[in-house]
Amino acid sequence: MTGETTVRTAVRFHGRSTQREALRALLDGLPHHGGHLLVAGEPGLGRTTLLRWAARSFRAGPVLHLGPDPGAHVTVGHLLDTLRTASAAAPVLVCADDAHLWDAPARTALGRAVRRLSTADRVGLLLSVASDRPVPPEFARLPVVHLDPLTPPGAAALLDDATDGAAAPAVREQLLAEAEGNPALLVALVRRLSPAELRGHRPLPRPLADAAALAEVAGGAPSGLSAHARDLLLTVAAAGQGTDGTDADAGLVQDALRRLRPEPGPGAGAEPVPDHLVLAGDRFRFRSPLVRRTVHATATSERRRAVHRALAEVLEGGGHRLTGLLHRSWSLGGPEPAPAAADRLVAVADRLAAVAADGAVPASHGLRATAYARAAELTADGARRAERYTAAAEQALLAGCPERARPLLAAARDRAAPAAVRGRAELVRGVTELRDGPVGDAHQSLLLAASLLAADAPADAAAAALAAADAAWAAGDLPACLATLAPEPPHRAEGPAPGSDGPAGARSAVAHPAAVVHDHRVGMRALLEGRLDRAGAPLGQVVERGRTEDRPEALLRSAAAALLLGDVDAARRGGARALAAARQLGSDTLVPQALEYLAYAELRAGRHPQARTHAEEGLRTALRTGQRNTAAHHRAVLALAASIEEEPDVVARHVTAALDTARRHGLAQAATLAQWAAARADLGRGRPFDAADRLGLLVLPGPGRGHFAVWRLAVPCFVEAAVLAGRHEDARAVLTDFAGWAAFGADPQAAAQLARCHALLAPAEHADALYRSALDRHDEAGGDFERARTALLYGKWLRRRRRPREAHGRLGTALAGFERCGAGVWAAQARDELRALGAAPQGTGTGTPARLGLLTPQQLRIARHVAEGATNREAALALGVSTRTVDYHLRKVFAALGVRSRLELARMVGEAEQAHEVQGAREVRRAGPQEKTGAQH
Repeated sequence: MTGETTVRTAVRFHGRSTQREALRALLDGLPHHGGHLLVAGEPGLGRTTLLRWAARSFRAGPVLHLGPDPGAHVTVGHLLDTLRTASAAAPVLVCADDAHLWDAPARTALGRAVRRLSTADRVGLLLSVASDRPVPPEFARLPVVHLDPLTPPGAAALLDDATDGAAAPAVREQLLAEAEGNPALLVALVRRLSPAELRGHRPLPRPLADAAALAEVAGGAPSGLSAHARDLLLTVAAAGQGTDGTDADAGLVQDALRRLRPEPGPGAGAEPVPDHLVLAGDRFRFRSPLVRRTVHATATSERRRAVHRALAEVLEGGGHRLTGLLHRSWSLGGPEPAPAAADRLVAVADRLAAVAADGAVPASHGLRATAYARAAELTADGARRAERYTAAAEQALLAGCPERARPLLAAARDRAAPAAVRGRAELVRGVTELRDGPVGDAHQSLLLAASLLAADAPADAAAAALAAADAAWAAGDLPACLATLAPEPPHRAEGPAPGSDGPAGARSAVAHPAAVVHDHRVGMRALLEGRLDRAGAPLGQVVERGRTEDRPEALLRSAAAALLLGDVDAARRGGARALAAARQLGSDTLVPQALEYLAYAELRAGRHPQARTHAEEGLRTALRTGQRNTAAHHRAVLALAASIEEEPDVVARHVTAALDTARRHGLAQAATLAQWAAARADLGRGRPFDAADRLGLLVLPGPGRGHFAVWRLAVPCFVEAAVLAGRHEDARAVLTDFAGWAAFGADPQAAAQLARCHALLAPAEHADALYRSALDRHDEAGGDFERARTALLYGKWLRRRRRPREAHGRLGTALAGFERCGAGVWAAQARDELRALGAAPQGTGTGTPARLGLLTPQQLRIARHVAEGATNREAALALGVSTRTVDYHLRKVFAALGVRSRLELARMVGEAEQAHEVQGAREVRRAGPQEKTGAQH
């Protein structure tokens, strides 16, 4: 081992926040105690960059870099003495990059030194090892920080940084897909391109990630292996190309090896599995996807073809038609005469496309996408090639891989292709963008698709137009939505396009039955035009067909139509059946949408915990399948669900994330829901002025009004907040529109909410009857949360009119309702009102006055101001101190009292003051008779 001076160079990071937090914790603790971390990741993921960042960030003492030196033999004692001496005056950070490459004596010395260092030595040790092989046993007990591939946004940010944003969109998508989140490979691929290729003016080299680029990043292919081990690695790598994952069936691999080597060398069967592989059960898996790709790319073409040929023979013999054909196609080539080779390529391409399109052949969407893409690569005719790339993109989208679909769509571009082929590509592109891109772009792509498909595929054209209306709906563009939903001309019956080998038998990404599309379109347009009498029948037909459908797309339309009609039970049934159908068919891309409809239905029914459960799963699946727009909708639902609980931080987190995507992609519906959630959280926490300000932007007339189909849902919250804030005229201004919405019946809670709004604004002689009417309507509609809100407002009204017995009953009912549906923040309001009546609601804490006694006089004054609703700045002005002083003392108050929010603090201070008043009253009552007796004497 040798030492060298630290070179502090600027390091720009993309992603890696979790890993940097772990390293930062180690660095921050070194002035007080030692520690160590092992950074593990496959080649190219940035281990060296992370260690350089740590060295550059460490300012508390010297940094020592250790590297391998086979000629130097350092004893454990010498290394310990060196490190302890260096840390005597100041803490020391020791960085050892690529420690897996050290020789065994050096690793042993370092590992023993680490174990003998104590926390008092103030030595921090950062090691990095490659995860494409097992961690050396000398370092196996160290805490590990794993590096994973960059997320798609992180990789896109790195690409834009490396190219100054000069990459053409199609080139950008292909670079991101080829790099698979590996930052070093992404940079290597960019460096390989000329400026003309980067800007899309010239075709990209094929393959984009060639053997040289892969070997450069991976450090070369594994070396020092026997012939059998090399063949095993290559066979596993080749077999992985024909699967959806990165693993391969061990039986298939062994059978192919026996065909490849009929007479294996001595001891071949007894060889251990190479370090780069893991055998888990009956599956082989590479530890590193990059090494797998490198092994396949750097093998000789003859050996690679031989391995694929052996795999094809085994698979075809076992009846696996599609995977067998795929490997057969990869085995083509060699010394065959050119005309014969060309004929074979055409024949294999046609067979591949035909089998991929055969719905009777068992295969995943991902495997069909691979087959179509391979058929396209082997196809010389431009139009047919574009058609097959489009089919591949469609199957990739169904598999939940939009990042894979986009480069396939880019490869499908061919101006000479027929209109139907170009229309199909635009349809898939538009659906991709609808789920994970600017919805304005999706709208235009889908309109173009409808135009191109109108002549040859009118049913697909109608489906594209309906999807375009979905995009306009998501954007909140009512005129565009109505224009897109205009009545379509009658169309002839159709079959597959002549010569087409698209997904006629396999499922399509937009497989909507024509009758469902037509009825949904007619009903949706009538609803948006306000012709409610004409909307019910066609939308009802869509809902009714959902009872007998088993296709997830049709079931999703059924759930959507039910939501438009306000039939939340039918929406829940349709969403649940769509979810089951999507899972059964392996349509990963449809799962988050089914969960979205389920979550919305539960939310509309007032079942917030169930909505939260569906939205949490929907968010995970949407992020996993690359659907940021769908994820934004799930975050908005999660924010709304959390807004009734005592979780302001959770609300803020989901609102921020939802709005971030909504603003960049033009998602007006998600933005309106998220802003409503933030306002409802304000209202629940007793901040009506803030809530009224937020909601006023959403519900009052003007250019900033919220989504045309959503803002009315927020009207009851606005009316309540506006009345509490003294904005009665603003509250009255929105009730006419809301009355029309309630009369339509699309929201089961709207009639009761309307009566509640009128009660809030009515004079005393009418309010009582209106509150009772609202409660009666709640009994008809169901839903604990909204009924409890009405009971709470009625109870408050009764208490302020000195009707305590009636108020106690209403407030107790409200508290029970809020507790049953998990509305913690609203339950706290009900408890506060009950305390104001002199009641002691169940669940109130004890010992609060004693806990407040832990505060200093200054802290107590600040706590009381904050409990009354003052901001830190307002408290500082009232007390004549700085805002920083208030911030400091408030942190101490939170820690001393064990509270996490200003709401909890306000509740605790209120309880203490209530207890103090009760105690004082008791003392007065005890002292009264004695004082009277003394006066008489």
